[in-house]
Amino acid sequence: MTDLECIFTIICNLVTKTTSVDESLEIVKLITSKITQQPNDKPALRLKILFNLYNLLENPYSRFVVYTKALDLAVEGKVTESVIPSFKKIDSFLKEWNIGTLDQRALFLSISNILKENKSLAKDSFYFLTKYLATFAGEDTYTMSEAKEEAVRAIVEFVKAPDMFQCDLLDMPAVGQLEKDGKYALVYQFLKIFLTQRLDAYLDFHAANSTLLKSYGLVHEDCITKMRLMSLADLGSNDSGVIPYPLIKDTLRINDDEVEFWIVKAITAKLLDCKMDQMNQTAIVSRCTERVFGPTQWKALRSKLGAWRVNIASVINTIQANKTTEESAQAMQGMTIR
Repeated sequence: MTDLECIFTIICNLVTKTTSVDESLEIVKLITSKITQQPNDKPALRLKILFNLYNLLENPYSRFVVYTKALDLAVEGKVTESVIPSFKKIDSFLKEWNIGTLDQRALFLSISNILKENKSLAKDSFYFLTKYLATFAGEDTYTMSEAKEEAVRAIVEFVKAPDMFQCDLLDMPAVGQLEKDGKYALVYQFLKIFLTQRLDAYLDFHAANSTLLKSYGLVHEDCITKMRLMSLADLGSNDSGVIPYPLIKDTLRINDDEVEFWIVKAITAKLLDCKMDQMNQTAIVSRCTERVFGPTQWKALRSKLGAWRVNIASVINTIQANKTTEESAQAMQGMTIR
């Protein structure tokens, strides 16, 4: 243990001697401000001291204050790899801390910003960004406006991600406010195309707004690839579950010999479960991923459940009828004179 660590360990222990929660919190704030004053000087050691202080504390909110200071230190000292593993425990931390909406909002955004620096953690970054946006539900227009830029960021991150095909951004008020926004309305329209329409709508949008998409770092070819997969999944959501090859070709704007390649690509991406009937030139879909899950999807699910209920009832009736027939036959055999 270094001299610095020993000194702060002794100081941190003073927190446990206080009898007042408010007094303890003030001491915590004072200690953490001193520890984080020079984040680039032995940041790993400073982080260790903060976590030692965290473990000494009993008051939940004081623990939360120390944790947020640790995140700030990790960012400024470039040692975020030391705090990222703790993000898996955030749900249990939140239960313990019992913090309000504003604190949760700041926490989710901090975590998302830390994770976005690592491309391999893009999904996790997006997850916490959506949790941040969700905290604005029920807020007034002025407060909601704080989330505009992050709502746009969420849209761009979703579209850029090659392995994300489903989200509930359209259901979030923080995103919905962009629909009539003078600056960001086109970005909202772009998201709506990706989640509710097909490739042809995207191509029309790109033809009119290619400069806008480039300004957000979106690559046209990547967008086409993702939109083809999402369009194919949309075709698979029809009630019959059968997609003719010519329809796939026309919808995805591909050649005849590319149809099965894109079906396999959609299966690999776990967008579809289906079999290819080469004889009849059709794809028979048993499952597909819905891009959004709203009233239309609930209605379709209700219809499928109703059909399953009827089929199950029919099977049960058939089994019972066969059982009755068999019992009657056995009874007749018992009455036969030998």
